Amino acid sequence: MSNWEIYAVKYAERNARTRADSFIDDPHHNVPHHMDYFIWVLKKGTETILVDTGYDMDEGQRRGRPISIDPREALKPLGLSAVDVDRIIVTHLHYDHAGGLALFPNAKLYLQEREMAFATGPCMCDPTLVAPFTADHICEAVKRVYSGRVEFVDGDAQVADGVTVHCIGGHSKGLQSVRVRTDVGYVCLASDAAHYYENVFAQKLFPIVVDKDEMLAGFEQLKTLASKPQLIVPGHDPLVREHFPSVVAPHIFRLDQGPIKDFEI
Repeated sequence: MSNWEIYAVKYAERNARTRADSFIDDPHHNVPHHMDYFIWVLKKGTETILVDTGYDMDEGQRRGRPISIDPREALKPLGLSAVDVDRIIVTHLHYDHAGGLALFPNAKLYLQEREMAFATGPCMCDPTLVAPFTADHICEAVKRVYSGRVEFVDGDAQVADGVTVHCIGGHSKGLQSVRVRTDVGYVCLASDAAHYYENVFAQKLFPIVVDKDEMLAGFEQLKTLASKPQLIVPGHDPLVREHFPSVVAPHIFRLDQGPIKDFEI
């Protein structure tokens, strides 16, 4: 039984933010609060699974959130070519997680049923709920359905030996986190079930929330998925770059060997 390597690949950052953008009712709401954007790579022997795709230059320009590096280029130091990626776990369909689906034309997607229903249903008539979605990205996911390249998940499921997905919701109806078996135990890639360590460990709700109860329950679920708290990896926290070592290239961080040193939660 072999274990997986995990790499967090940073492709963008957004620093013109405050704590009010990250936490509901934070008393220090005007304090600057930076955000990093990651995709994740799972490797085991000849197997590779991409977790999320990031978004491309055009989407960055449209939203006024430029990327630092094209996701395809960001993966090259790991020896990965976009056309060779054949499996993508899509944690949810927000623009910064599924905005690059078209960049990986040959991949099969693993996606929660309820996320597709949410992103194509009446909730998208609401201007607040639709804001993190982009129609072209959803259309690309629908095209994969029609070409037989989407495996729908309902709740928890195994994607590969040592890799499972778990529907958490809260931030989006069908958000899923990823549990990965490694040499140091189970790592939980929270994605946006916890944007920051503070979300999960200080019980602070993120402002983009579909269901507050589901988000709070998700914080507790994340703690059950990782072998120890330090192996929960939030989706956007710049502290990930401090806790885990940079390898291969300055924008790539290895997660499966654990943090550089244990840190306080």
